[in-house]
Amino acid sequence: MTERSKSPRTGWLHKLLAPRGLSGTRIGVVTDSASCLPPALLQAPDFIQLGIPIIVDDHVHGEDTTALMMGLAMGQAVKTSRPAPGEFARAYRQLAEAGCQAVISIHLSAGLSGTVDAARLAASEAPVPVSVIDSRTVAMAQGFAVADVLAARDAGAGLGLLEQIASGAAVNRVYFAVPSLEQLRRGGRISAVSSVFGNLLNVKPILGIAGGVIAPLEKPRSFARAQARLVALAQRDAAAATGPVRLGVMHFGAAELATEIATELNPYCEGEVLIESLPAVLAAHTGMGVLGVAVAPLYPQPAPHQGPAVSG
Repeated sequence: MTERSKSPRTGWLHKLLAPRGLSGTRIGVVTDSASCLPPALLQAPDFIQLGIPIIVDDHVHGEDTTALMMGLAMGQAVKTSRPAPGEFARAYRQLAEAGCQAVISIHLSAGLSGTVDAARLAASEAPVPVSVIDSRTVAMAQGFAVADVLAARDAGAGLGLLEQIASGAAVNRVYFAVPSLEQLRRGGRISAVSSVFGNLLNVKPILGIAGGVIAPLEKPRSFARAQARLVALAQRDAAAATGPVRLGVMHFGAAELATEIATELNPYCEGEVLIESLPAVLAAHTGMGVLGVAVAPLYPQPAPHQGPAVSG
């Protein structure tokens, strides 16, 4: 994830690495498509992003956003499925065969998906040590941490420090404004009662992630108000941060509104406000027209070291 020249990030890695020294271990990185990464980052060396498939009307469509849009428009049943453990096993084996001596695998919250469980199953039989990290978040809040891990890995950080940086994803904030709760209800992410209550009152809720699960935060009565609250929440978090922050805006089928939000947030961001379309795995649950914002420290502070999550 890039920042403009007005706010170079040089120094944060040096500060973290100075007391530890450089690692001589070649480390691979794995994540999933819920991380909402920009396409350029997917070309990083020794890095694999596994897609989380969507299922439209009982047909698996991989990450096909066109099939998702058609399914949503036609009112078809849309759901998602975690990657199979075998896909993780192939990814870990591919990195090992490429010369990696260890792997760190960073995934969306276990409270939202079984993806972490599938990764752990594969890690237990991997040919090299694999540390599986539950980011306890999703979307750009997860993606910012993955980008930080890649930057630190390329600068020579060892596996222990990478684990700490990845675990720090939990402090990143992410908020969503959804036009309807129906898709979240269908996907089992919220209760049927909440969905009916929201739809009857024309509520356009603001949702966040707390403790690794979806948490309702506010209930604006119009989507225009919901959009304004997204901006206000991001501004609040940026102003309360102890240092400069990165900001990202996400959407699915709402590019113009996303650009409006990014313009409003630009003064609060050290660098460019990123705009990304939500991946199919997330849009399948939030539906068309969803907007989201993410806030993360520009200079991430590693979480306390707790040792490898899983070793293969």
